[in-house]
Amino acid sequence: MEQFIQENIWILILIGLWSIPWKGVALWKAARREDTQWFIFLLIVNTLAILDIIYIFKFSKRPLTPAENHTHQ
Repeated sequence: MEQFIQENIWILILIGLWSIPWKGVALWKAARREDTQWFIFLLIVNTLAILDIIYIFKFSKRPLTPAENHTHQ
């Protein structure tokens, strides 16, 4: 395993460069919307940014409830 990592370090770097910005945006949106369960789930689960992208484009677009909207004013 260690040899594979050493021989393919560029793959790990590319994965990191791909995943970190998506995770950051997804966590930021979840925190701003007070989606605590999503925040924890996104923080713990690493899916090469697939779950983060789904959250950003699908779940963070849903309208805020009246209670959520009140806390953001």
